[in-house]
Amino acid sequence: MRRSPCLLLAGCLACEAEPSSSAAPSSAAPSSAAPSSAAPSSPVPIYGIEMQPGYRDWRLISVAREAGTLDDIRGILGNDVAIRAYREGLVPFPDGTVIARLAWSFTASAENDAAFGRAQSFVAGAPKNGVQFMVKDSQKYASSGGWGYAHFNDGVPASEALHQTCHPCHQAVTARDFVFTRYAP
Repeated sequence: MRRSPCLLLAGCLACEAEPSSSAAPSSAAPSSAAPSSAAPSSPVPIYGIEMQPGYRDWRLISVAREAGTLDDIRGILGNDVAIRAYREGLVPFPDGTVIARLAWSFTASAENDAAFGRAQSFVAGAPKNGVQFMVKDSQKYASSGGWGYAHFNDGVPASEALHQTCHPCHQAVTARDFVFTRYAP
C-alpha cells in the first residue's frame, strides 16, 4: 500500500492508502496529470465528478512542497468562482467553486545549479500523485460539508476506498470550509 496524497497541500492521516492493486510500484513511471484537452473521463466513485475541462488554464491559488513519502511540489489552481472567493475572503466558499491540485516530483536542477555556482535549485519534475479536485455544491454534497472530491491517476478515477478518506481528512479544517489551502496573493 502507498500513502495517498491528501487533497490540496497536506498529506493527512485519513488518506493513508490506496489499495496496492491500483498503486504503481515506486520504480514505475510517475502518474501524469491529464492535459486540459483530455477526453472526458469516467466519474469518480461516490461523488460522480469527472475530470474538469480546462483546469490547466485556471489561476494559481498557492504552491506547496510536500516532503516525506509524498515528496512532491504542488500547484493549487482555482476556477473563476474559487479565485473570487479567495480574494474576497468568502467562507464558506460559494457553490460552483472548483479547486484543483496538481503535483510533480521535486527535482534538482543541474542546469540552474551551474548558473548559481552551487547546488541549490529544485524544479517541478515529472507529474506524480495524480490530479485532484474539490467541487462545491452544497445541496448535492450536503453529507460531506458541501464538497465533492475527486482523484484521478492518468485520467482514471482512483478507487472508492480512496475517495472514502477525503471528507474525513478535510474535517480537520472545518472552520475554513474543509479547504486546507490558503490563498497566496
